[in-house]
Amino acid sequence: MSRLTTLRIGKQSHKFSAAHYTVFSSTERERLHGHNYFVSIRMVAEMGPQGFSADYNVYKNTLQTLCDELDEYMLLAADCPHQSIEQQDEFIKVGFAGKDQYYRADETLILPVVNVTVEELSHYLLNQLCARFHDPSVVEIELSVSSGPGQEASSIWRSSKGM
Repeated sequence: MSRLTTLRIGKQSHKFSAAHYTVFSSTERERLHGHNYFVSIRMVAEMGPQGFSADYNVYKNTLQTLCDELDEYMLLAADCPHQSIEQQDEFIKVGFAGKDQYYRADETLILPVVNVTVEELSHYLLNQLCARFHDPSVVEIELSVSSGPGQEASSIWRSSKGM
C-alpha cells in the first residue's frame, strides 16, 4: 500500500493580467474588461522513499511559465459559437451580434475554449500543465483559477491507475 500526500502550490507570483469578455448568448456579452488572475494547484502524489512526493520546483516553474504566457494579452474564445474570429494583417477581427471589433494580433491570444471564464481557463491551464510533463507518482491534480476574492473555479485530472 502506497502512502499518499497532498501538496498545494499557490505562490503570489503565479498570476497573470488579461483582458476578456464573457459571451452569454448570440446578442449579449459583457463589456471588455480585465482581471488579475491567480493560479494554484493541489496535487496528490505517492510518497517516495526519500521523504517527499514530487519536485515542487518543476510545478512552480511550469505554473509560472503558463501564467507568463497569458500575461498582458487580450484573450478570445476560439470555440465560441456566437462570434467569428479572423486574422486580417496585424489585426484580429471579431464579429459579434452584427458588429466588428479589432484587436492587435500581437497582443491577442485565441484560446481553444468556448468562453473566457475562470471555469474554462482552469481546464485550459490544467491541460497545458499535464501536456508539459508527466510524473508517475502524481495521482491527482486540481488546478484553480481565481479572478478576484470569492471568484474561483477548479478543474481536476486523475490518473488512470486510481488511488
